Amino acid sequence: MRLYSLSVLYKGDPKVHLLKAAYDVSTFNFFQRSSVQEFMTFTSQLIVERSEPGSRASVKEQEYLCHVYVRNDGLAGVVIADTEYPQRVCFTLLDKVLDEFSRQVSRIDWPSGSPATISYAALDGYLSRYQVWPPRT
Repeated sequence: MRLYSLSVLYKGDPKVHLLKAAYDVSTFNFFQRSSVQEFMTFTSQLIVERSEPGSRASVKEQEYLCHVYVRNDGLAGVVIADTEYPQRVCFTLLDKVLDEFSRQVSRIDWPSGSPATISYAALDGYLSRYQVWPPRT
């Protein structure tokens, strides 16, 4: 059971854009890593774009399960995991990350933010802590 990606996005009026993301592509061949990461970014944006505000969903894409939560304020989170990873844990993680992100990053920055301009360092820690289920202590 593995997590591959944890992303925070903003579902704006014209389009969805990535605010911050963490990836674990270490299990992939070195030459595949960048294309796998691009696939995960694109898929995350596409799923948020197709999701309604205030909704949660799990979508199967190839051999992955993408868990998405779009809040009513437009802030969205996506976890990409293997099919064996517990769905309940993914949504609990998304709740925690989005609540913390909204407290640390001003809402004014969401519509114009990008991974380079948003300062939120906790994603990598969450991704590694929840990497294997049950989590390591």
